[in-house]
Amino acid sequence: MLAPYRKGTDLTDRLYYHDSFLREFDAIVISCTPEGRRWKVILNKTAFYPTSGGQPHDLGTLGNAQVVEVVDAPHAVAGPDASNPGDPHRVVHYTTAEVPVGAVHGHIDWPRRIDHMQQHTAQHMLSAAFIELFGFDTVSFHLGKEISTIDLRAPSVVPRQLEQAERRTNEIIFEDRPVEIRFGTAEELAESGIRKKVEREGILRAIEIDGFDRQPCGGTHLARTGQAGLILLRKLERSRDHWRIEFVAGYRALAAARADYATLTQAATLLSCALADVPAGITKNIQDRRSKNTAIKRLEERLADLEARTLLRQYQEACNSAAGTDQAAKPRLIVTTPPDATPAYLALLAARLTAEKNVIALLLSRETGHVVAARSPELAQDIGTMLRESLKEFGGKGGGAKHFAQGSIPDPTQVDAFITHVKSHLTSS
Repeated sequence: MLAPYRKGTDLTDRLYYHDSFLREFDAIVISCTPEGRRWKVILNKTAFYPTSGGQPHDLGTLGNAQVVEVVDAPHAVAGPDASNPGDPHRVVHYTTAEVPVGAVHGHIDWPRRIDHMQQHTAQHMLSAAFIELFGFDTVSFHLGKEISTIDLRAPSVVPRQLEQAERRTNEIIFEDRPVEIRFGTAEELAESGIRKKVEREGILRAIEIDGFDRQPCGGTHLARTGQAGLILLRKLERSRDHWRIEFVAGYRALAAARADYATLTQAATLLSCALADVPAGITKNIQDRRSKNTAIKRLEERLADLEARTLLRQYQEACNSAAGTDQAAKPRLIVTTPPDATPAYLALLAARLTAEKNVIALLLSRETGHVVAARSPELAQDIGTMLRESLKEFGGKGGGAKHFAQGSIPDPTQVDAFITHVKSHLTSS
């Protein structure tokens, strides 16, 4: 039989230890001191839960002041009491305004509190289920704003085990078993059977789920497992030496299921199929897209070959018509702005052009301002440095290797001016 509760060395009487469903309470403000833009408030008793054990703090009000953070702070004790086992603690409330010393009425943000109670109690059941079914210990717990996680110590975790643990946890929820608060020493708790051994001294608090789990814990919990509603396991991933499982319970599970259904319904509408046919519809669309992308890539390669030959021929014809000029020793500078060209196509066309000897290619998109520059392997120009410096003059960014570089100018209307600048740079160099 566990020992009855005896108040320990805490300087703040924690009302939530006995009644997690307490929404309002009256207390005495012992001190209120400014700390930056907030006020640090100490009460003789509180229903506010401080951040601890993976569970975030409560929110609410003290009088007319908003409680924005609650922490568990050790308090140094002088004199004979300093030899007592463990450090005395007090709960510190940080508020947005001053709370005068004296009587005060506290109010807990109930939607936040019940949400935390659902997630935390569900975590106890889920951890117990993994122990019962597979012998996997929970090494850590985190209660987040949208999802919660447990880290398991296990050689591996597979989807089948997730399904079994989820089902077992929901069985305990649907059976609506009582959740009791127990107090006792570490030895008394160990004798009564607890999931996790603790080394602390003094009177400890434990949460007992009838016939299923008993675990030392100072957090806020439900009165019956049925109040958790439902638990859904959402994700499994490797986290260092452990396996991390994301889950939602209670109202979060309801919201997640509703969001999943809305997403599935929208997908079915877009695919013009039934909900059950969405996976098959997505698979078909992916296959069709891959087939089309392959065909488009082949067409782009053929187009790049044709366009490269056309540009080189046009350059040669222009040179032949330029009487009295010696073009033989000069690199062939090919400048073009293909309409509606993607960055990938510009790079492909540049590769086709510079596969020929003695070519410098400058390709631009008038729609996006994307720029690709390249040269034939035997030329010596540092294209990467040239393009990077030129782009800076126009507020753009980019660069690359000596033989190939790309980037973009923020204002596509500056394409012609950029071309003139690059030509001048290449001529002077």
